[in-house]
Amino acid sequence: MKRKIVLLGLLVLPLVLYVYFSLVKHNQLFLPVITKNLKELPVHTALDGKPVALKGKISIVGFFGNTINRRKEAIFNLNQKINNKYKGFTDFQMVMLVPNGDQEAVKALEESLKHMGDISTWRFVFASPEAIQDFYASFGTKEKLDGTAGSDYVFIVDKSLSLRGRRGQNKKGVKEYKDGYNTFVVSELHNDMTDDVKILLREYRLALRRNMPKGFKKEKLSNEE
Repeated sequence: MKRKIVLLGLLVLPLVLYVYFSLVKHNQLFLPVITKNLKELPVHTALDGKPVALKGKISIVGFFGNTINRRKEAIFNLNQKINNKYKGFTDFQMVMLVPNGDQEAVKALEESLKHMGDISTWRFVFASPEAIQDFYASFGTKEKLDGTAGSDYVFIVDKSLSLRGRRGQNKKGVKEYKDGYNTFVVSELHNDMTDDVKILLREYRLALRRNMPKGFKKEKLSNEE
């Protein structure tokens, strides 16, 4: 009997510890909704001519303005800390809005990104500054776009067109609120944003498993940890 109890403990303890440390690190299993019913992209075709939309995708949305060269450091940070980590997920994409007229600068940027690895998740969308401002206004965030229709912040948008972020208490019991992530602060991308994207991806994986028909063979999800 004692031997069975020991064996059961050995089987259950790792699972308990995993759940415990997950909760301690992230403080929650679901990423709070900050704003619902965001507008869809003002343009539905990316620079490469392929269709692009936020609905049905987990998107990192950014606003580059017409100062691409000034944002090279931020773009590198995003690619290394976020894109390279989550590009293997089928429904993940990096959507960056840019004012019309900067197509050549973005093409040059794409070429430089190719040297860093797979950039198939990057989608560049061009629209008028007015259309970009109107789209951004639906986010209802604290941060505002600058005079070039750009921002140092990027945002997490879920498949249902809701802005996700942090709202409530962190693991130390301190109130926090975060609706965007500063692309020039590597620690913020590496720690806060990486964790938050992971929570959202886990949320969808759990929902998929719950809705899976009984008897259906459970195949490994793309890039599942």
